[in-house]
Parts: sequence; C-alpha cells; structure tokens
Amino acid sequence: MKYTYTRYTGEDLEDIDIEELVSKLSRLLLASGFGSPAGDADDPTGADQRPEQDLHDAMLDALLNGGLLSNDAISQLLGDAADSEGASQLEQLAQRLIEQMAQQGYITRHPDLDAERRQREGQGDGEGPDGPMRFEVTDKGLDFLGYRALRDLLGSVGRSSLGRHDTRDLATGVEASGAPKPYTFGDTLNLDASATILNSVRRMGPEAIAGPGIDVQYQDLMVAQGEYQSACATVLMLDCSHSMILYGEDRFTPAKQVALALANLIKHQYPGDTLRVVLFHDSAEEIPLRQLARVRVGPHYTNTREGLRMARRILERQQRDMRQIVMITDGKPSALTQPNGDIYRNPFGLDPWVIAETFAEVANCRKAGILINTFMLAQDAELVSFVKRVSQICRGKAYFTTPHTLGKYVLTDYLNKKTRTVH
Repeated sequence: MKYTYTRYTGEDLEDIDIEELVSKLSRLLLASGFGSPAGDADDPTGADQRPEQDLHDAMLDALLNGGLLSNDAISQLLGDAADSEGASQLEQLAQRLIEQMAQQGYITRHPDLDAERRQREGQGDGEGPDGPMRFEVTDKGLDFLGYRALRDLLGSVGRSSLGRHDTRDLATGVEASGAPKPYTFGDTLNLDASATILNSVRRMGPEAIAGPGIDVQYQDLMVAQGEYQSACATVLMLDCSHSMILYGEDRFTPAKQVALALANLIKHQYPGDTLRVVLFHDSAEEIPLRQLARVRVGPHYTNTREGLRMARRILERQQRDMRQIVMITDGKPSALTQPNGDIYRNPFGLDPWVIAETFAEVANCRKAGILINTFMLAQDAELVSFVKRVSQICRGKAYFTTPHTLGKYVLTDYLNKKTRTVH
C-alpha cells in the first residue's frame, strides 16, 4: 500500500464559523478612534475605512487565541518552529477568511488610494502586487454585531425570552393576564364567562340549579383584564467627548455595543417603540441608527445641556405613553451653547454657570414628562453629586457602572421599565 504525504494547507478549516469569528472581532470592528463624531460614511477623508492590515492582525489573534481552532489544527498550521512557511500558511488562512467575510457581506473592501499613490511616487513600502487595501463594516455587519451583543447581554442577566413593557395599569383587552374585575361602564366587553356565571349562581343561590336557568344581571358581569402594553419613545444620548477614550480605557466602544444591542432589541421585540440617537460633545447632533457603530470620539468637551435640549425636542414630537432619555457619559459638563451660538468651554468642568443651565434643561425635561436615566461610567465625588441632583429633578434613575457592566444595567432597566401589578 502506498501513502502520499503532502504539506498541510488548512483547507479543511474553511468551515470555521464566520459568525463566531465576526463576533470575536467586534472590538476591532466597533473601535472608537479620533475622527468625525458622526462618522459620516460620505466623508471624503475615508474616516470609516481602516487599513485591512489591522483586520488581518486581529484575525490572526482570534485564530490563535480565540478558541476557533483546536490545538492540533494550530500546530499543523504553524508546523515546525524552524519552518518559515508555517506562518505564511496561517496568514493565507486569515486572508481567505477576510475574503469570505467580504463575500458574505460583513465588510466591504476598498483599495488604499493614498498608499497606491505613494507607491507610484516611489515612497511605497511594497505591500504586494495587489496593493494595500482598506475595509469598512457594512450595515449587515453592524446589525449582526447588535444581535450578538444583545444575545450576550441578555444571557448575562439570565433572560431566556423577551416580553413587552409591562405597566402598572391593566386594561380590558384581548389577552387575559390579570384577575377578572366587575364590569364598569366604558370597559371593553371582554367577558370572563366563568366568573360571570359564578357571580350569578352565588346571587341566586339554590334557585340557580332548581330553576329554569341562570339569570345573569348587570351586577354579575365580570371582565378579564388584559395587560396594558405601553409604547416607549427613547432617545439614547452618547457622550463622545475626549474623556471616553482616556485614562487607559476605551469606554466608548462598549457604549456603542450597548446602543447597538438596544437598537436590535427594539427593532425585533418592541416594534411599537422608537429609538433615536443623539451625540453630545462641544455641541450635539442627531445621527441615524445606521451610522451608530461608525461614530468616533474626538478632542471634544461635554455639552450635556445641548444634548438634553435636542433629545427633549425630539421626544416632544413623539406620541408615546412613555418618553425617556438614556444618557451614557463619563464626564462633567464642560461646555455650553450660548444664545448667539458660540460655545463656552471650561476644561475643568462643573462650572457653576454650565451646571445651572444644565439643571434648568433637566427641569424642562421633567415639565415635558420626559424621564432621564443616567448611566455614569465614572464615580468621582463631584460627578456622583451632579448625577444624583439630575435624578432628583427629573425623578429618574442613576446607575454608576463600568464598561463591563454597562450593558446589563441598560437592558435590565429598559426591560423592567414598568412592572406588572394586578389590581
């Protein structure tokens, strides 16, 4: 019997779960560097496109350390320590997986025109015959990252199924989930037959059985209470000031992951709800959801008052039972838009004028019936005092959390916005 031995090429690894791989690369795909705060896809500077080499390096790390390959497969790919072709085999596999991600629509690839121009001018670094490439995350990739973030976050809080917003008010509806109650004028005539007949039998006594039939009177009527499911309008306020990526910690990328998860939750489980996104920095601006994951932080201050004002104006146009602002931040208000449009900045934060104007806008939100829930990613004593005061004014909630626990707090608060109470 003859045996033919060939070099291991890793062809049998083409069945690597691409979805799991994309999930492992989420930190890179949602990375929040400097650039335009809104991350405009039409920006001619290409702020949304990043070197494909970054994706290639992250892919290698995911293959070697992400649990996607068995130890035997990694050993076969790498070969002997002295084998110079071992690393190239792994790199070829990473390149094939990048191409597969592009084919399945998770990313799009673009030539790096600037690098090609430098090569033509004799300044290039010789990155191969095909030239250097750049990549951009697609809408499909962003939607998938939101779904995976939602699944992981809900798993961390122990929820296996999703419901709707339960409120303390029960209305007579089609779905009976509360105890029956006596019928009153104006209720939907959603009769609870068994409770109504039982009331008649109790009132009539033995005659109900001995007589010709059961005489149902008005006072016997019982209706089933249906759970009142409210619709909620939410504005997500994201702080994209400089502090969100300072102090050795990226706080903005986890905030974007939570925002994507919340958007995915509303899209698939609460179709009657709305979600709008407002960025606040030196000023404030609303962005479409499709641009959410492409947002970048920049060298900006924190204009909390302007963000609240824009969010309030958006919510005042929403006809919903519940209207709320979910504010994710880590810094002190340090900027203010003046009546003439100029921006007043104080890098030290907690300027008395800025704070007073911010509290005034919080009061305006309360007058408009808008709840503000603040998720603070820092716990300085002055910040704690500021956030508590905001909560007192608007009767909202304050959560002091970390980038690692932010998602659990945001989603749990959203799902438990109202708890069911049976009257």
